[in-house]
Amino acid sequence: MDYTYHTESPLGGITLASDGQALTGLWFDGQAHFGEGLSPDAEARPLSVLDEARRWLDGYFGGIAPDFTPRLAPRGTAFRQAVWKALREIPFGQIATYAGIAARLGLSSASARAVGGAVGHNPISLIIPCHRVLGANGSLTGYAGGLERKRQLLRLERADLPGREISGVEGE
Repeated sequence: MDYTYHTESPLGGITLASDGQALTGLWFDGQAHFGEGLSPDAEARPLSVLDEARRWLDGYFGGIAPDFTPRLAPRGTAFRQAVWKALREIPFGQIATYAGIAARLGLSSASARAVGGAVGHNPISLIIPCHRVLGANGSLTGYAGGLERKRQLLRLERADLPGREISGVEGE
């Protein structure tokens, strides 16, 4: 059984999902792949893990690197799990590239596109920080929640983008 909880953030509504024990989803309302893997009979119910995720979000949107992580159980293939694990290793305020993640996983740079696909299907936005991944040339490409949100999240984290102003987004 899946459970959900809806909350508001400075960047819009957020839906949280849980299997009753761990967080399985965190999506901005209307984002690409919203609710992917979520049971159609999911029930809105308050749970301690969802309260914990809300506390994490409160600290995060307060501009503070959270000092805890709710229990996570993202649903996906072994490859996606490996990519999402690599995303969790990107510190608050830091960035990585798709090719860099591929290299960290022992893959060729040609695998950057496959890494991008896994990043794009991340079911637990923010806590698994897919917004911290940039294109090879440092461009703010791709984010299921939208490029404007990605820009705002990187600003919130005061991300260090060498030689690049966060206000400019390529591809818009």
